[in-house]
Amino acid sequence: MAKRSSLFIRIVEGKNLPAKDITGSSDPYCIVKIDNEAIIRTATVWKTLFPFWGEEYEVHLPPTFHCVSFYVMDEDALSRDDVIGKVSLTHSLLAEHPKGYCGWLNLTEIDPDEEVQGELHLRIEIVGSDAAKKLRCRVFDARDLARKDRNGASDPFVRVRYNGKTQETSVIKKSCYPRWNETFEFDLDESAPEKLCVVEVWDWDLVSRNDFLGKVVFNVQRLLAVQREEGWFLLQPDKSKPQQDEGNLGALHLQVRLRDEMVLPSSHYQPLAQLLCEEVKAAAQDRKVHLITLIDETTTAECRQEIAINLVKLFLGQGLAKELLDLLIKLELDKTDEPNTLFRGNSLASKSMESFLKVAGMQYLHAVLGPAVNRVFEEKRYIELDPSKVESKDVGCSSLHRTQSESDVIQQSVHLLRSYLTDLLAAVAKSVKFCPAVIRATFRQLFKRVGERFPEEKDQNVRFMAITSFLCLRFFSPAIMSPRLFYLREKHADARTSRALLLLAKTVQNVGNMDPGISCTKESWMAPLQPTIQQGIAQMKQFILQLIDIEEKEELDLQKALSQSQVVKEGPLFIHKAKTKGPLMSSSFKKLYFALTSEALSYAKTPNSKKSSFITLANIRAAEKVEEKSFGSSNVMQIIYADEDGQAATAYLQCKCVNELNQWLSALRKVCVNNTGMLCSYHPGIFRGEKWSCCLQKDKSGLGCDKTRHGVTLREWNDPLDPDLEAHLIFRHLLGVREAMKEKYLELLTQEKGENLPLNQSDDLENADGPTRLFRVLQDLEEVHNKELSRLRDLASQERNCLVELQT
Repeated sequence: MAKRSSLFIRIVEGKNLPAKDITGSSDPYCIVKIDNEAIIRTATVWKTLFPFWGEEYEVHLPPTFHCVSFYVMDEDALSRDDVIGKVSLTHSLLAEHPKGYCGWLNLTEIDPDEEVQGELHLRIEIVGSDAAKKLRCRVFDARDLARKDRNGASDPFVRVRYNGKTQETSVIKKSCYPRWNETFEFDLDESAPEKLCVVEVWDWDLVSRNDFLGKVVFNVQRLLAVQREEGWFLLQPDKSKPQQDEGNLGALHLQVRLRDEMVLPSSHYQPLAQLLCEEVKAAAQDRKVHLITLIDETTTAECRQEIAINLVKLFLGQGLAKELLDLLIKLELDKTDEPNTLFRGNSLASKSMESFLKVAGMQYLHAVLGPAVNRVFEEKRYIELDPSKVESKDVGCSSLHRTQSESDVIQQSVHLLRSYLTDLLAAVAKSVKFCPAVIRATFRQLFKRVGERFPEEKDQNVRFMAITSFLCLRFFSPAIMSPRLFYLREKHADARTSRALLLLAKTVQNVGNMDPGISCTKESWMAPLQPTIQQGIAQMKQFILQLIDIEEKEELDLQKALSQSQVVKEGPLFIHKAKTKGPLMSSSFKKLYFALTSEALSYAKTPNSKKSSFITLANIRAAEKVEEKSFGSSNVMQIIYADEDGQAATAYLQCKCVNELNQWLSALRKVCVNNTGMLCSYHPGIFRGEKWSCCLQKDKSGLGCDKTRHGVTLREWNDPLDPDLEAHLIFRHLLGVREAMKEKYLELLTQEKGENLPLNQSDDLENADGPTRLFRVLQDLEEVHNKELSRLRDLASQERNCLVELQT
């Protein structure tokens, strides 16, 4: 059984930000930190005080996290980036809003005394006889303290205060993972007015004042009741100062939703998964079925996208994705009388097919669209067809410049768009063999179903439009318009490039609509592209006929080959293996092309070179970040693994940005989720000069000084399938709509039998229909889930009460 939290984050936009540049503007971006660890960096929006990001993320993490913070930064090319302000949301606040927190939040000023992080390992106890009691505090060590010095570390010491007396530990130089192992004693005065013992951590500075790193406060009166307490305590900020500049630094529009998941063992979800699969198989045999109909008709618009993803992933794992989509398409066709409206709404069938393409076809999308999108970004040409938006501009050298006329701009734009569309369609036409077999087979079935539903001669185009409504309108065009959201580019496009991408996406949509006249009616300025679009429609039809020309045996062979060689993540990284002698310098990193599969992490000199196996996944013990001071470079990760002789080894890989770093860590952690022997601790530094750079310990093979973070991952479209999690999410959704499903079920029964019928409560489930069996499965699973949840809550409550009584 696994318990974890999922944090959905949508960073929408900002407003009224202060100007940080001499131009009177800013170049804002956001950094998202969870418990002070940077997880996400948005793209920079250039030269604006009202940035729009529209970026969505989902982070999976342990339920023990405390806070998520959003820092709005101003990017500077020549100097250090400026901090504009921040917004923080605590775990308790998010837990109070089960439907999510949404709205504008004012940015607040950064207070150094509040920017604390890390934990302190203490043992505090009451010792001695009744006549001479003492308060004894032993300070063991600390981990992940804030970096306050320019060298990327701190010089921490601990100050213990009680009853007007103060004692301090020694200073540990250049470490955020210090070990003290020092003990302090105070005479216990139960009559003293001060009932608190304060343990503070400071960064020692020679010239300036010491920097505050955090504190832990204990209630002595409550400590008397338990006598002794030991553990890792989260460092708290000093909140004695009032917040300043609230509202004067602008605001951030956020959508954040916290969801705690408790995934039971596979055996508990097997009846639900088996029932859903049986219902889909029965529908494929043309037997009357109500269960998928009930799910379709009782799912609200706001939940449709989420349940569609869960269903698609569950059935992909069962090898029945094509059958599920075929059934949903059949249900949609049964409700559609007018072919022009087919798949135009956000039905469960449309959302499922859209999700299916993203889950199964993201690598295919990159292969087809990547070159065309990169060309638009690299050329940065001014393109505009709408006369009302054409901007005149000067061309030529300074002495012979002339103003380019409106007709010149439009003529040049038409030429460029024709070139972009021609290259894109040529890439699409050549992509048949690269398209995943399951997508080709699903489109083949879609083409057949629509042809059977609308067999008239006048509706011959509807079969093609059914496929292009998904492939062009819901897959290719959105990716062209927003390449950052489909991982085609790392940064948002500027205004000029964004307009060029929008016009290119419009032409692709017109090809998908299979009727160039529609676009000319709505937007007459698209008329010059009509011949190119007409030619593109013919090319698209030919491509679709080739795409769906796949036999069942070929489908199985292609799918088998694809599953054996499926790449989870790939890209260039800089590698450095730990040396036993000499300093480790960032210049010693070498650029190689890495590929992560379900079996191993391999590398090659170029993407097309022969790959060498590097690390077998079963041998990986941890994938974690490395302190910046270790190599003098940021965004370095370490992979700890067992080599061929079973000895511990470490490989250091450098990424180009924080997002790439977290994506690689996330991918590695997911594919190693079932590994045995995963480490609980690690060293975030390197072993150099006979000691660890992080904690200064000399034992190379000793326990690490920081905890590993196996459970912190980012949700990606190409995530490895997790059938237990998907079944749990479907269970939770069905539980929420159970009553609505019962009402709809009785309504369908009444329509079928012509009389009011009660809900079947019989125990004879073998002869029961799908909905009746589903209600029983949900009831049984709910009972097990509630029992386990109650047990965990009792345990957590006992631990929380003990800690709250001790720590103020």
